[in-house]
Amino acid sequence: MAKLTQNKFLLLFLLCNLCTYCLHAQLGNDDDERTFYAGLEAGGNFSQVDGDNFAGYHKAGLNAGAIIYAKLSNQLAASMEILFAQKGSRASQTQVPRMANDSNTIITDYRIRLNYAEVPILLNYFDHRKNNFGLGLAYARLVGSKETYRDGQGNTYESDAKLYPFKKSELSFVLNGAAHIWKGFFLNLRFQYSLAPIRLNYNSITGIRPQYSNIWTTRLVYIF
Repeated sequence: MAKLTQNKFLLLFLLCNLCTYCLHAQLGNDDDERTFYAGLEAGGNFSQVDGDNFAGYHKAGLNAGAIIYAKLSNQLAASMEILFAQKGSRASQTQVPRMANDSNTIITDYRIRLNYAEVPILLNYFDHRKNNFGLGLAYARLVGSKETYRDGQGNTYESDAKLYPFKKSELSFVLNGAAHIWKGFFLNLRFQYSLAPIRLNYNSITGIRPQYSNIWTTRLVYIF
C-alpha cells in the first residue's frame, strides 16, 4: 500500500488521460459483422519487484506485440496477445546508498532486468460508449534476466543466476482498460501482478523475501 501511495501522482495522471478520450470505438460497432479483430500495440511498463528492499515503479521497459479479439456479443469480446515485455526493478536516486543485509556492504545502485515472452488472455466488456474494460490472466516465459548492484567503492557486481535464479514461467493477474482516441487507435492502461513468486532463492545482500512482479503499463493500440 505504501508503494502505491508513493506513485499516486503518476497513476492519477495516467487515469486522467484514460478518461479524457472516451469516444466512439471501432471495435464492437453494432453494424460491423466481423467476429475477429486484430491489432498492434506498443508502450511501456513501469515496474517494481516486491521483496527486493526497494519501493517505486522506477524500472521502465518495453511492452509491445500483437492482439486478436474474438467478438462474443456487442458488449463482450475475448482477447489474446503475444507480447515482448521488459520488467524488473531499479532503485531510485533517493533510495541509495543504503546498507545491505551484509553489514560490510553499502549498495549505491541496484537493478533487476527481466525480459519475457508473454501471452495475456482477457475477457473484455464494452460500455455504451464502446470503451472496454477487461480482466484475465497472463502467462509469461522468461527469455533473459540480470541482477546487478554497486557497492560504496564503485564496484559493480552481478548476482549468480545459478544460485539466485528467476523462475522460467510466470502467471499473473491482469486488470485492463482502454479508451478510443481516433479511428482505430486506443489508449490502454493496465495493472498486472504475479500470482506466485518470480524467485524464491534470493541474494541475501539485495533481497528480503520471495519476490513478485508489480507492474503498471500504458500503451497505444491500433485495431485494424
